[in-house]
Amino acid sequence: MMEFFNRMRIPVKIATAFAIVIATFIAAAVFITSSLGTLTATAEANAVSVRVSGHAQGMLGAIIQQENALRGYAMLGRSELLDEYEENKKAFEKEAEGFATTRKDDQKARLAALKDEVRDLNDKRFAELISLARDPATRMRAQEISGRKQLSKVRQIVGEMQKAASGYIAEQQAAMEAANTSAMTTLWVGAAFAILCAGALGWLLSNVIARPITSMTSVMGRLAAGDTSVQIPGTGRTDEIGSMAVAVNVFRDTAIAEEKSKAEKARAEAEQHRVVSEVGEGLGRLAAGDLRAELKNFPAAYAKLQDDFNGAVSELRSAMTSIAAATANIHGGSGEISQASDDLSRRTEQQAASLEETAAAMTQITATVQNSASGANQANKLVLATQADAQESSKVVSDAVSAMAEIEKSSQEITKIIEVIDKIAFQTNLLALNASVEAAHAGEAGRAFAVVANEVRALAQRSADAAQEIGTLISNSSKQVEGGVALVGEAGKALGRIIGSVDEVSGLVSQIAMAADQQSSALAQVNTAITEMDKVTQQNAAMVEESNAAARSLTDEATGLTRLVGRFDTGAQAAPAVARAPRKAPAPAPKVRGNTALALQSNLATAVDDWNAF
Repeated sequence: MMEFFNRMRIPVKIATAFAIVIATFIAAAVFITSSLGTLTATAEANAVSVRVSGHAQGMLGAIIQQENALRGYAMLGRSELLDEYEENKKAFEKEAEGFATTRKDDQKARLAALKDEVRDLNDKRFAELISLARDPATRMRAQEISGRKQLSKVRQIVGEMQKAASGYIAEQQAAMEAANTSAMTTLWVGAAFAILCAGALGWLLSNVIARPITSMTSVMGRLAAGDTSVQIPGTGRTDEIGSMAVAVNVFRDTAIAEEKSKAEKARAEAEQHRVVSEVGEGLGRLAAGDLRAELKNFPAAYAKLQDDFNGAVSELRSAMTSIAAATANIHGGSGEISQASDDLSRRTEQQAASLEETAAAMTQITATVQNSASGANQANKLVLATQADAQESSKVVSDAVSAMAEIEKSSQEITKIIEVIDKIAFQTNLLALNASVEAAHAGEAGRAFAVVANEVRALAQRSADAAQEIGTLISNSSKQVEGGVALVGEAGKALGRIIGSVDEVSGLVSQIAMAADQQSSALAQVNTAITEMDKVTQQNAAMVEESNAAARSLTDEATGLTRLVGRFDTGAQAAPAVARAPRKAPAPAPKVRGNTALALQSNLATAVDDWNAF
């Protein structure tokens, strides 16, 4: 058991000890809680039994009060006694509901039997008693019945209920006392066992942790004082103390190895001093430009350093020889690049000047075409406005023709109305004539009537004359309207032909404007292209200038590099620079004057020749 405990980690040991103590307290707490739960449940059951016993007594009292109220009603015939009977009946129901909370099945069965008996009493015997007591003739019979014993079975059932409740109360009281005793016993036993476990675990932890740590502290003190012969205890353990012992053992082995390495270190320092001295001398010769330096006879531990140094010097000597030859070639090539850059710079400047003239000419042509396009667009707008006015005039003529037709229609209607007026005047004239004839037959008595008839007749004649005149005027107006309609129709046809001509002119002007816009766009694109070419040429000129400056700088750098390489002694003669024939400067391109198109063609040809030559 102790060996197993030694193999455990210290946190596991401490955690195990605390776990045992905590488990002990938890077990005791579980037993106590269980006992307290049993005690609580028993107390609750006891309270229910006591309450149920009280409800049983209450039910019996309510039934007795019902019987007493009915006896009083049979004796006195007072109605308030019936009210008391009903109240006690409700009190019985309430007590029965309280008794129904019992947890015992036998008590619930007794409650059901009691309810059946009480229901039988109320529905049969008590109801018969109330019926007899209400009639004075049968009240004596009711008094006789009320004197009989009717609650024997009820008292028997309630007695059984109370007896059973008393038995339950006694049983639960005994269970409460037993649970209380068990809880106290578990509490004292659990406390004693916990104290015993805590003491045992404290002693065990002291032996397996504290004492080994004290011993390890003493060993580490001796090892720190330089005693490497000390024995390390606990190296076979697998816990933290064993790991500490292994670490201390490593420290002791390290101290022993360090003593052995001091002698080796002294010898290595002597060899290192000699190597550093010779390497320093070789590097000094390299710094002075002597690439023929070489290291010899190094110790075996530094043989690779010797080989690497000699190889690096050999590679550097070969590289410097190659650099010297390449520097001479670069010097010659940079001269040719500089001369070619000067030639290209002059030709690029000439090409830029030609493109600038071409761009100016294209700008003028573009402005002229844009003005033409603008004039064509204005003409197109005027033609469209004229076309709109002509269409509006055609619409007005159409409206005038429609108005003339309406006037003609109205004249025809007026003619019909005048014909009706003429007919009315004619009938009125006939009536007036008949009235005059009748007035003449009447003699002196009808003279006044004859005068009125003559006036009416004259008025009808004037109306007929006026209607004829109006008819003549309307007839003349209709002829004039027909002539106006014909003239307006001719005017509409003429406007139609004008609109057709204007449409054709508008189409032609639109085509002209469209063509002018397309030409303007094309020229703008050409102008943009020439402008871009001009920019590119200017950029090329700048780049050529930069290239020329770079070539000159390269020549200067090549000269300086040749001078620097000449400082190194490689043991071989430097290769001479390759001589290159100088380039002949090309003749300048001729300037073209006069026609701009010819100038543009000549400039483009010159540019192509320049690039081919480059």
